[in-house]
Amino acid sequence: MSTKNLNTIIIDDHPLLIEAYRNSLMDIEAANATLNFTISEANSCDTALELLDRIQSTGQHIDLVFLDIKIPESKDGTHLSGEDIGLEIRDRFPNSKIIIATTFNNNYRIHTIFKSINPDGFLIKGDISTGILLPAILEVLKDPPFYSKSVLKSLRKSISHDFLLDKWDRMLLYELSQGIKMKELPEILPFSIAAIEKRKRHIKLLFDIEEADDRQLLLKARELGFI
Repeated sequence: MSTKNLNTIIIDDHPLLIEAYRNSLMDIEAANATLNFTISEANSCDTALELLDRIQSTGQHIDLVFLDIKIPESKDGTHLSGEDIGLEIRDRFPNSKIIIATTFNNNYRIHTIFKSINPDGFLIKGDISTGILLPAILEVLKDPPFYSKSVLKSLRKSISHDFLLDKWDRMLLYELSQGIKMKELPEILPFSIAAIEKRKRHIKLLFDIEEADDRQLLLKARELGFI
């Protein structure tokens, strides 16, 4: 029986989680003699890019990726997080299977990560245990996707209301939730103050809270799973 070698990379800056990934892969190898994982690691955008360059230059492929979103940005400022690295992997190694693990658990960030990377596995770090990692890896290798409990909850909320808002509405709500002032929004969104106010009024109308202030708007947006 031939052995299948899976070129695997771990991009994370948390030693305990890296160890958990390695232990889970070792357990899978021990239970299945046909699988062998060759593992490389990176702990920042810069070391991840160096690793991708090295693998690409030798004509190798990447089978499996464990990717943390919140890793140190590149020194030249071109890659700000693991999300940018995920986009690089999707571009350079389109057949790779990516498992994202992140501490971000708000609905807006989960939604944007899905839109940009469309991961084969998506785990919120607070959900991770040895009981989750093994089935997550096996499911991604065999028949993806695999989503942890918090991700599934977020998806259910956003899908049930997704028809209401476009990406700019979502971004508007997110920026307001981060404390950005209305006068600053035209520097972030491609709209004038008047257009942004019009969007905000439209959102309140959809939420059936026409007379609400921004605080009530954000409370409703959180209740519906948009932020």
